[in-house]
Amino acid sequence: QVQLVESGGGLVQPGGSLRLSCAASGFTLNNYRTRWYRQAPGKERELVATITSGGGSTNYADSVKGRFTISRDNAKNTVYLQMNSLKPEDTAVYYCNADDVWVATLNYWGQGTQVTVSS
Repeated sequence: QVQLVESGGGLVQPGGSLRLSCAASGFTLNNYRTRWYRQAPGKERELVATITSGGGSTNYADSVKGRFTISRDNAKNTVYLQMNSLKPEDTAVYYCNADDVWVATLNYWGQGTQVTVSS
């Protein structure tokens, strides 16, 4: 069964850190471009970070650049989002997405994990 499961969210104070995990089953995540999105209440879904298939390149939204890092652990079939220096405006549900650049039907989403940054 093809599945993506996010974990690692929670409540953290401003300036704190969290590491989100996106664990795949039923397929090899390294073969897919993998992205982290987030969506806060009343706001559009925002692309946060991207890692290419094979992990050769990464890209980040300007709002998180220098604070967040996306990476792969292929032995665990998992992609991570390390989030440092968290701000209240980072509060959102974070979603993992994996897709194939060339095949539109190969597109998978996780269920999301809540991140709340608050004092």
